[in-house]
Amino acid sequence: MLSKKAVYAVRALTILAEVAPRPMTTGEIADAGSLPRKFLEAILLDLKKAGVTDSVRGREGGYRLARSPETVTVAEIIRAIDGPLALMPCASVTRYAPCADCRDPEACRTRKVFARGRDALASVLEGSTLADLAGPSSTPLAEAG
Repeated sequence: MLSKKAVYAVRALTILAEVAPRPMTTGEIADAGSLPRKFLEAILLDLKKAGVTDSVRGREGGYRLARSPETVTVAEIIRAIDGPLALMPCASVTRYAPCADCRDPEACRTRKVFARGRDALASVLEGSTLADLAGPSSTPLAEAG
């Protein structure tokens, strides 16, 4: 299950994608997404460290996407906040670690099932970008700003 932090990160970045490349203040993002402001500040800092957002100083400043919405995947956002997509470390591509009690990871049937599940999930999330989420079916914020 995704953490609230990851869900809020996806929502906040979708809002930024809708107004890209214009920056928004934390308060504007929080209001637009009904997100808790203090928690959002920590999330945006984590996303900045991960290279997903950057910040602009000054009166017209705030946070914005560091890259175009078409290049930021939902999988990247989740990994930046929650870590690997896999449910077990032995099934992870980005942070593989064998189970301590596993005799033969290559022959482990459990690992194979969870690796297939990770692959299916990763396929969907890596194939979905912020541009998809901020697409025409959503309410554009660019017109309001």
